Order: sequence, then C-alpha cells, then structure tokens
Amino acid sequence: MLHGAISPMEGIGPENLTVKELIGRLHKEQIEEVILAANSDVEGETTALYLARLVKPLGIKVTRIAHGIPVGSDLEYADAMTLNRALEGRGEFG
Repeated sequence: MLHGAISPMEGIGPENLTVKELIGRLHKEQIEEVILAANSDVEGETTALYLARLVKPLGIKVTRIAHGIPVGSDLEYADAMTLNRALEGRGEFG
C-alpha cells in the first residue's frame, strides 16, 4: 500500500508515498507479479504509470485490475471512458 497517489497539484510526489519501501521489498523478496489497483482518475493513472516504469525493469510482471461497469448498474449511465475500460478488460465468456 502506497498510502496515497502522486498529485503534483497537491504537492504530493513519489517521495511522499511508500514507493521506496515497495521497491526495497521487491528487491528482497521473490515477487513474480505486481498488481496495480489505482483509481481511474489523473492521480491514479499517474501513480500506476510511475510504478510500472519502476517495476518492469526488475523483471517483475506488472498488471492492473480491470476497470468497468459495476454489477447491478445501468449501462445508460456509464460514461465513454468507463465503457472503453470495460471493453479493454473484457474476458472470454463461458
């Protein structure tokens, strides 16, 4: 857990999060995959991209949870970005 997200507008950079501790742990332990679960806002996207660029060179697989339509919601109220993410994260049915 990073305890936040990178947000230059609020003066929060990587040094304000637990990024160093995460990278240290990745060096010490035999980690095969890092799964990123960040908000789909600008800060979450920035944080996810930053972490992926740090982790990938270590030879560790970097994935991200799918974004999409919540169960029980109505497609009529989904925005274009959410629909796009839902399509990108789709899996085989059945």
